[in-house]
Amino acid sequence: MRRFRRHGHESQRDRLKQELFHFNKTVEHGFPHQPSALGYSPSLQLLAIGNRSGAIKLYGAPGVEFMGLHDENAAVTQVHFLPHQVELVTLLDDNSLHMWTLRAHKGLSELLEIGRFMLTGPPGAPPSVTRVTAVLAHSSGELLLLGTEGGHVFVVEVPGFRELEERNISLDQVSNSVPDDYIGRRNLEHVEALQENPVNPNQVVIGYGRGLMIIWDLEKQRAIQHIPATQQLESVWWTEDGSYILSSHSDGSYCRWMVGAEDVNEEEEKSDIPYGHFPCKAISKIVQLPTEKGPPFLLFSGGMPRASYGDRHCITVIQNKTQVALDLTSRIIDFFVIRDGPKHTGDPSALVVLVEEELVVIDLQTEGWPVIQTPYLVPLHSSAITCSHHISTIPIKLWERVIAAGELQNTHYSKKPWPITGGQNLAPDPPQRDLLLTGHEDGTVCFWDASGVCLYPMYKLSTAAVFHTDADPNDNMNQGTEGEWPPFRKVGCFDPYSDDPRLGIQKIHLCKYSGYLTVAGTAGQLLFPPLNGKKEPVLFPPGFQPFALVQCQPPAVVTALTLHSEWKLVAFGTSHGFGLYDYQQKNNVLIKCTLNPSDQLAMEGPLSRVKSIKKSLRQSFRRMRRSRVSLRKHHVNNAAKIQDANARLEAELAEMELAPVQRKIEARSSDDSFTGLVRTLYFADTFLSDSSHNTPSLWAGTNGGCVFAFMLRLPPVEHRADEPVTAQPAKEIQLMHRAPVVGIVVLDGHGAPLPEPLEVAHDLARSPDLQGSHHLLVISEEQFKVFTLPKVSAKMKLKLTAVDGSRVRRVGVAWFGSSRSEDYGESGLVVLTNQGDLHVVSLPGVKMQVQYPCIRREDVSGIASCVFTKHGQGFYLISPSEFERFSLSTRHVVEPRCLVEVPLHSDNSTKHRPLHDGFSSAHGAARRVMEHALLNDESEYRGENVFNL
Repeated sequence: MRRFRRHGHESQRDRLKQELFHFNKTVEHGFPHQPSALGYSPSLQLLAIGNRSGAIKLYGAPGVEFMGLHDENAAVTQVHFLPHQVELVTLLDDNSLHMWTLRAHKGLSELLEIGRFMLTGPPGAPPSVTRVTAVLAHSSGELLLLGTEGGHVFVVEVPGFRELEERNISLDQVSNSVPDDYIGRRNLEHVEALQENPVNPNQVVIGYGRGLMIIWDLEKQRAIQHIPATQQLESVWWTEDGSYILSSHSDGSYCRWMVGAEDVNEEEEKSDIPYGHFPCKAISKIVQLPTEKGPPFLLFSGGMPRASYGDRHCITVIQNKTQVALDLTSRIIDFFVIRDGPKHTGDPSALVVLVEEELVVIDLQTEGWPVIQTPYLVPLHSSAITCSHHISTIPIKLWERVIAAGELQNTHYSKKPWPITGGQNLAPDPPQRDLLLTGHEDGTVCFWDASGVCLYPMYKLSTAAVFHTDADPNDNMNQGTEGEWPPFRKVGCFDPYSDDPRLGIQKIHLCKYSGYLTVAGTAGQLLFPPLNGKKEPVLFPPGFQPFALVQCQPPAVVTALTLHSEWKLVAFGTSHGFGLYDYQQKNNVLIKCTLNPSDQLAMEGPLSRVKSIKKSLRQSFRRMRRSRVSLRKHHVNNAAKIQDANARLEAELAEMELAPVQRKIEARSSDDSFTGLVRTLYFADTFLSDSSHNTPSLWAGTNGGCVFAFMLRLPPVEHRADEPVTAQPAKEIQLMHRAPVVGIVVLDGHGAPLPEPLEVAHDLARSPDLQGSHHLLVISEEQFKVFTLPKVSAKMKLKLTAVDGSRVRRVGVAWFGSSRSEDYGESGLVVLTNQGDLHVVSLPGVKMQVQYPCIRREDVSGIASCVFTKHGQGFYLISPSEFERFSLSTRHVVEPRCLVEVPLHSDNSTKHRPLHDGFSSAHGAARRVMEHALLNDESEYRGENVFNL
């Protein structure tokens, strides 16, 4: 009977776990790392980006996002949507082609790979014969034309990827049709470009690397016109009326060629070099689009004077007498133009540019061509991210004030709505308002709306103005000077260069109830002098206004920070100790040094440590060299001395090892370096002196496994501005294994974590139980230990592991609501280890609930960047520019839920189709077979300043 009851209890607990916990990686926020290809579907109004790691991402209206990942670890080099279809084709740098589709399943679309293909040449043919260099998705939606490095053009039926050998265009066919007087006829080189005639889909232009272009009739299977350009070809563009072809070349020129029945002579070549007759860089892409009432738009990338501006990344936009060289922040991947009208054939409305580090969208219909702010794909790494802080359930008053401050910063953006609007966002409205704050290397703090799928920029705070830095106040490269040629205009916000490394933000804490924000920075490491605050008044724009500045002495990186807005206190820690500051009276309350005599490296600082290691390495090598010289001179067997030197060298190299070391839990020596570094700070109203009188307190945990507790005396509210706050030592705990203390939590009489400051006052949490006994939970890197208060006697503990070297890297308290009952939920401790595993530990029982693998253990920076939310979600950096969002909760999940429907065919999409009836019906059957295979597909795709607002 006992065994049965125990089994029943365990089954009930397992069911409860299923109601509370479920791990899922839900969405990636930010800008794709190392983008390599860009595509756009005017009919679907979807944007596609491929990157070097084989990921493909689709974006439409805000909230409409899809992701796929190729099995091959190869870069995506091209992306092409099939016209008027929900399929797209990707080309990888391993020469494989992949077909993807957006399949509707249970009312939602999902991105699935449905086919793979690789061209195969005749036996013994070199790889260049089939290496794809150019792809044309024909307007019929039924053909792909694949140009190759060997100069051939292969015709492939889609979506089934069946090669139509009888329709292929061989290099011999083309060479035999070229006039004898063309100088490059014997070596046309690779196929550089393929373009379809906008008014006659039977005709395509084939552009070869040497410069020759040929207009080929797909139906008659012959060349009908030769365009003998003499410069190396970069791209071609067929004008909308079909009367001209534009070609751009490697010397920075472009040419306009008339399309007609007769071949064009070289003398008729109309060449233009937009930026002068000095050597220029190649124009890699050119586009010309008409307007209804005015002259056309001409857009091209590159073409800058090589000597003067060869390092610039520019797209030039010309219309009528207006010409601007958009100076972008990084290398241009590709660009396209969005057009007005239901058939997307109206006036150009927006220029979309993908560069290596961001997406830039230009409004082409507003005077001055301003930038349109992006609702997604925002470069989180405009300046490198140095820390993160998440705040859940923001009160509407603070939310609206942050939005208002941000709008005042964005007046330079276009008022036009976001032009990419494909798909339907079916996700429910976020149940709460959440903020993600990111600190950056240049001293800025960015506020992001993290409530939904889109991580939307709201407001940016810059702290640099408070300090005297090494920056040149007159250094302004945003705008070109009047009359400058080329007419540069800086666009984009990616700027990774910090004016002063001391400005980097290390810790952030925001009280959502009071609006107080505290920001702690690098603040001058020991290799610099401290950052000096300005004596003169500093004008700040509307938003958070600084009113107090604290400089730690000796200057060092702030390693821990916490704010209690009800008590008007802020605590901060460094490698030397911790302090408590009263920001109402602007007084120091407490300064505690945590160094012990062995913490010499903490006094010397990180640069001195590196120098000392390098010095000792040099000395070891010299000792080894002297030993060897001694052997040669005196023929004495000094093998023992050499072994000793080698052993010392290995020990010193091991000291420099950065990767986490796997080991069993063991007691650490008090002689370990940086034992005084403060890892965590915590305010609590609890019992310290006796079990009947609760009192405000400050707790601090160090790298050496020591916990300090100070009792705080706060004057009555009516005398708070006059009487000083005092602090006196109350408790000190030394963990026997001396592992670093990474978290401290006080549990009330019901075993619940104490509420946040002002949370009870705003009726958002119940008052803590002050009748029962409180408990102190100390989280070290290796175990969770519960002590009773006020006696501080050990009650229970949970060891993380004693075998595989797991150590706690991140910890947070979260509330897990049941998926079945709105009224039930539990608090739990969320833990991330150095192995990349997530654990949930029960409170107050301190028992392991669930464990999930999350981050690769080799991804040290990803583990270090992780931040948890109060409702069981989290974020971590998967690249310098992207956050991965995950959820451990069954109730709180933020993920894309969207639908993309098949577009209706436009009237002209079936005109002049270069297909015979028999082939068309076979194609329809092939598509039906492919759709049937899709429905049965079971493969898984993956898809120190205090500020007041």
